[in-house]
Amino acid sequence: MLCVPAVRAADYTGPLFDAHLHYNVEAQGPYPLADVLARMQRSGVRAIVANSRPNDGTKLLASSPLTRQAGVTVVPFVRLYRDRADYDNWFRDESIHEMVLAELARGTAAGAFRGIGEFHLYDSRNANGAVAKKLMALAEQRDLAVLAHVDDPAIDLLMANTPSRGQKTRLIWAHTGIGGPSVARVDQLFARYPLLMGELSYRPGLACEGGKLCAQWRDLLLKYPSRFMIGSDTWVNQRWESYEDLMRGYRAWLGDLPPDVARRIGWENAASLFGVTIRP
Repeated sequence: MLCVPAVRAADYTGPLFDAHLHYNVEAQGPYPLADVLARMQRSGVRAIVANSRPNDGTKLLASSPLTRQAGVTVVPFVRLYRDRADYDNWFRDESIHEMVLAELARGTAAGAFRGIGEFHLYDSRNANGAVAKKLMALAEQRDLAVLAHVDDPAIDLLMANTPSRGQKTRLIWAHTGIGGPSVARVDQLFARYPLLMGELSYRPGLACEGGKLCAQWRDLLLKYPSRFMIGSDTWVNQRWESYEDLMRGYRAWLGDLPPDVARRIGWENAASLFGVTIRP
C-alpha cells in the first residue's frame, strides 16, 4: 500500500491588518520608526490599529511621511494610559476621561481617532467604575470602537453600560479573552453581542501541532468568519524583535482555512470595520 505524506496547506499570502499594535515610549529608541515600518512591510502588513503609551507613539505613526511611503494605513485609537500607573486606576480616574475627550477633540495627522483602548481590567467588577461607564457610553454614542483586554464576565458588564446594552457596541476583545475562556463561552458571547469582534494574539488553544488551527477553533472561525481579526500586541520590545515571526505564524494557520475566510480574518474584517482600502 502506497503511503502518501500529508500535504501542508499553503500559507496565506494576502495583505494583513494588524488590529492590535502598540508603539510605546520604550520601543521608540531601540526600534525607530523606519525600523518598525520596515518590519511591517516585510510582513505584508498594510494597515494597523495603533494605540500607544502615551498617545505620542500613535501620533508619530500617523504623522510621519515614512508611514505613507511604507504603504501602511494607521487607524488611531486613544489609549487610556499616560504611564504604567494608569493601568490600575483608569476606570475611576476622572482625569483619564478628560484626557480622552481632549485627544478626541484634537485628532491626529491621519484624521480622527477611531476608537478607545486598549485598556485592561484585572478585576471585571471595575467595568462598573464611574469612568469606565462614561467611556463605554461615549464610545457607542460617537461610533468609536473599543479595544478591551478583559475576561468574559467583564464583556457583559461593559456592554450593560452602553445605551444599546451592547447591541450596537463595536468592541474588539483583545486576545478573545484573558484566561482563555472556552470556545463555547466565546460562541455564547458572539451570539449575544452582534458587533463583538475577537482579536487573536496570545489566544491559548488556537494553534496545535505544526502551527495549524486546533479543531474547535477552526470550527468557530468558520462559524463566525466576519468576527475575528489578528494582532501583534507589541506591548514589550521583544514583540517587535519577533514581529515578522508572529506574522508568519498567522499566515501559517490562516492557510488552513478556505481562502475567502483567511482573507477576511487576515485583512477584510478589520478593513471593513474601519473603511480601509489598500493604498496603491
